[in-house]
Amino acid sequence: MKIGTRGSPLALAQAHETRRRLALAHGVPEEHFEIVVIKTSGDMIQDRPLSEVGGKGLFTRELDQAQLDGAIDIAVHSAKDLPTVLPEGLAVAGYLPREDVRDAFIGRAAKTLMDLPQGARVGSASLRRQAMIRRLRPDLEVELLRGNVQTRLRKVESGEFAATLLALAGLKRLGLADQATSILPLDLFPPACGQGAIAITARTDDAQVQADLAAICDAATGHALAAERAFLNVLDGSCRTPIAGHAVVSGDRVSFYGLVLRKDGSEAFDARAEGPVAEAAALGEAAARRILAAAPADLLEF
Repeated sequence: MKIGTRGSPLALAQAHETRRRLALAHGVPEEHFEIVVIKTSGDMIQDRPLSEVGGKGLFTRELDQAQLDGAIDIAVHSAKDLPTVLPEGLAVAGYLPREDVRDAFIGRAAKTLMDLPQGARVGSASLRRQAMIRRLRPDLEVELLRGNVQTRLRKVESGEFAATLLALAGLKRLGLADQATSILPLDLFPPACGQGAIAITARTDDAQVQADLAAICDAATGHALAAERAFLNVLDGSCRTPIAGHAVVSGDRVSFYGLVLRKDGSEAFDARAEGPVAEAAALGEAAARRILAAAPADLLEF
C-alpha cells in the first residue's frame, strides 16, 4: 500500500502514525507500507491567506490527483484541512482516534492570551483564531503567520511575533507539547471543525484498501466528524469565514456546538445540537441552519 502525504514535519508524523497502526493491525512489517511525499500548492504559497488563493483544496488537490491516477492508494490529511466535498471517486475511509482538540498559546513575554501587553503582535494563519483573538482582545495587532509549526515557533522565539496559536494535537504529534505556554479553554476558544483528527481518504472503488483501513479507524471520531463536517458544508467552510465546531461522542449520543464569527470578532452566532450518533450529520446540518437563520446575510462569505 502506498500512503500519500504532504512533506511537512507534521504531515509526515501523521503518515508514519498511520503506517505504524496499519502494520500493527495487520501483523506485517512497516515496510509493507510505502510513504510517498507529494508537494501541494498550499505548501508552495506561503505569503497569502488561503482564502485569497483557493481555500483548503490547496492542501489536497495534488494528493487527490495522485490517488485518482493510482500513484498512491490512500492519502493522510489533517481533517481540518480537508474540503467538505471531495472529487468524484474519492471518499473519507475513516479517521484515526482523535487527539486533544484544544488550541495552544505560545508566547514569549506572556503566559496567556489575556496577559499579552496592549498592542502586542500576534500571528496566525487561521481566520477562526484571528477572529476569536480579536473578540477577546480587540487591542492586539493580529497578522498573518503561515508556514509549518517549526517556522511559526521560530518567529515567536525570535521576537517577530509576541505570540501565536497552534493546535495542541499537532504539537503533541511532533513531540513539541512543551512549547505550549498555556492551553485555551474550549468554552472561550472552540476548535476548528476536524481539529485533532487525522483523516484517511481512499478510492471509492477500492474495496480491499477500505477493508484494510477499517482495522485502524475509530468509530467515535467518525461520528464526531460527521457532525462537524456537515455543519461546515452547510456554511461553506472554505477558509473565507471564521467557523468553529466541536462534537463530543458519549456512548450512542453526540453533542455538537458550532460558532460563526465576523472576521473582526465583533459579532458571533452559535448553536447546539444533541442526539443519537446515527443522526450526527443531520445534527450538524441543523445547527448550521439555525445559525444561517439568525445571522445577518453579510456574515458569511460564499
